[in-house]
Amino acid sequence: MIRDSDYEFIRKLVYERSRINLGNDKRELVTARLNKRLRATNIASISDYCRFLQSKENADELANLIDVISTNHTYFFREEENFKYLNQHALPELLQRRTAEHWPSLNVWSAASSSGEEPYTIAITLAEFFKRNRTDWRWRIEATDISHRILQKARIGVYKEEALQKMPKEMITAYFQKGFGPQEGNYRVRAEIAESVTFRQLNLLESEPPGTDPFQIIFCRNVMIYFDHPTQTELVNRLARRLVPGGYLLVGHSESLTAIKHSLQMVKPAVYRRPL
Repeated sequence: MIRDSDYEFIRKLVYERSRINLGNDKRELVTARLNKRLRATNIASISDYCRFLQSKENADELANLIDVISTNHTYFFREEENFKYLNQHALPELLQRRTAEHWPSLNVWSAASSSGEEPYTIAITLAEFFKRNRTDWRWRIEATDISHRILQKARIGVYKEEALQKMPKEMITAYFQKGFGPQEGNYRVRAEIAESVTFRQLNLLESEPPGTDPFQIIFCRNVMIYFDHPTQTELVNRLARRLVPGGYLLVGHSESLTAIKHSLQMVKPAVYRRPL
């Protein structure tokens, strides 16, 4: 198990770099993930690794540390209720407002996109919706994450079969290419979906996606659980400012904005809206 002094060093370093707040309840998780970096760097102990991080020559390793701490398991259509709400309520309402609001495009931001499953799920949901509604409304998805490594995986767009377990077979056939031979068991996102998503490295607390166009929909799911209360407040208000009036913020099902001072209206659990 990690020594108290080493855990405190790692905790402070991660907070300063990413604002991720590692409480004592995360010690076991942090130890397991640090062990991955020990194996990768061939360092004997966590104490030695902490000393390694303090050297200016090893500054690149800090990015690897943030990667391994912040990366989580995900899959397509995770927390499916968010996408059902998008399909059945948010998208029909936004489409109806399109002409009056003079929106040339539907702009969506996946603010913590991880390895790409979330933004590609959004893209598939939009493709299915607009195919049914036969509209020429253009749409674009900005997908951001703090991790360079995980963004590289997202851009490649190749996933194991278990990541697609929530999807019906006909949807998999429509939006993925099945691998054969050495790629058996892998599925690649088809080009028309991949090309609708732009991936960028971004620290949510330091910068925002380029451009001034607001978003009709922002996904920021299962991120705030890592932040302390002041950071959660800062983040939610930063996101709210980038929404159009009447735009939607979707958060993780284990997250609530109840204790946070903000201007958004709760529509239902995990769905919030900027007032019109």
